[in-house]
Amino acid sequence: MDNNKKTTFSLIPADSRILVVLPHPDDEAFSLSGTLAKHIAQGGQVTYACLTLGEMGRNMGIPPFTNRIGLPTIRKGELEKSAEAIGIQDLRMLGFHDKTIEFEVKEVLDGTIYDLIVELKPSLIVTFSPGYSVHPDHDATGAAVVRAVERLPQSERPLLHTMAFSKNCYAELGQPDIENDVSDFLENKMKSIQAHRSQFQAVEMLGQNKLKDKEIKERFGKERFWTHSV
Repeated sequence: MDNNKKTTFSLIPADSRILVVLPHPDDEAFSLSGTLAKHIAQGGQVTYACLTLGEMGRNMGIPPFTNRIGLPTIRKGELEKSAEAIGIQDLRMLGFHDKTIEFEVKEVLDGTIYDLIVELKPSLIVTFSPGYSVHPDHDATGAAVVRAVERLPQSERPLLHTMAFSKNCYAELGQPDIENDVSDFLENKMKSIQAHRSQFQAVEMLGQNKLKDKEIKERFGKERFWTHSV
């Protein structure tokens, strides 16, 4: 990777707004919670639009402490705790159904995202990279964001950064355009991860398996994004 690549914060003013559009509670935790905390610490605003409550998630806690009926309420609370840990000022829960984003009526899904963009006028939107984000909800969310941005006049379109995880993402997309050092915001990031207690135990922070500070920095201290042309 080119060590001279720009970070998110050299591309947008420090006091500007980022709009994050992701489908599930916990999608933010591992991938960009440090980036968001860093932006907020520099005076920026963040709106996180979460499409679903992750009500179809497989995990009910380890060991289980809820059930299918109670899971949406649990995950809503976890999302709120994660957003608080990051410092997010504006959390929107949009009420779509988990594991069905690809089947939503495009006019409704795209229109909801478009209306948010028009309302907020963000300098940057962050979402998943369509086709390279493993989960169908991830891919469908990214595709909907791209379509919504494309409805705007060219001169009014914000920057669009995407996150990708598929095995072929580096081969087909190339190296990420942005590698953001978030090592100074690992406390926010680990608290964000830990907030989603129903979905995973943050073994990195617990008991005999707890990683040393250096190991945490190496594993979680960089967040990477691709620039998506629209």
